[in-house]
Amino acid sequence: MTLELIDKEDTFEVVRDQIGAILATESANQRSLATAAGKDPELWKLRVYLERANPWEAFRDMVDTSPIVNVWFDAASYPMGHGNTVERQKSEARYNIDVYAYGQSADDGATGHIPGDEAAARSLARAIRLARNILMAAENTYLQLPRGTVWRRWPQSISTFQPQLGEQPVENIIAGRITLEVQFSEFSPQVEGDEIELISIDVNRARDGMLVAEADYEFPL
Repeated sequence: MTLELIDKEDTFEVVRDQIGAILATESANQRSLATAAGKDPELWKLRVYLERANPWEAFRDMVDTSPIVNVWFDAASYPMGHGNTVERQKSEARYNIDVYAYGQSADDGATGHIPGDEAAARSLARAIRLARNILMAAENTYLQLPRGTVWRRWPQSISTFQPQLGEQPVENIIAGRITLEVQFSEFSPQVEGDEIELISIDVNRARDGMLVAEADYEFPL
């Protein structure tokens, strides 16, 4: 029986939270850089959430229509032969970075207008581009976690989908998913055994002079 309280976060939770923190922090930094460069900082704004079921509902109030990012843990596998059965197991985890963008129909400044669905698609592409570049930037090779925590991070795929409200697609909202694989180690609690028996061995000399060793062994639980 484990004698100590299991009161820690597993690495898969730490990595999920770190992905969200990196996206939120760097988005704010990019907005500052855009302002300094004389560009519209709102084009670099991402609203980042963790483990939300319907994050696109934040578009309903229409106060802020900047893209929404939802980071959530999907699955993990533990290949045999990488790690050990006692303390450490290699994990190959999959995280979904879902990006939601909203678009409104607008005058294109010439002879026509930009449809809302096209505006949403362009906003989505820009937000996916920003999120992918942030996560794959050199300084985030190991997700800025302590050395040895993360072995590798790699985008598996990018796809788009239409959010649903009941059985109907949500108007003027389009979403995309970056599937990110992250490899790291998971650790399990360790228990020191208690001595339950002392085994003694005597040394004897055989007739031909060969020695038979003598030793005391503490046999642990």
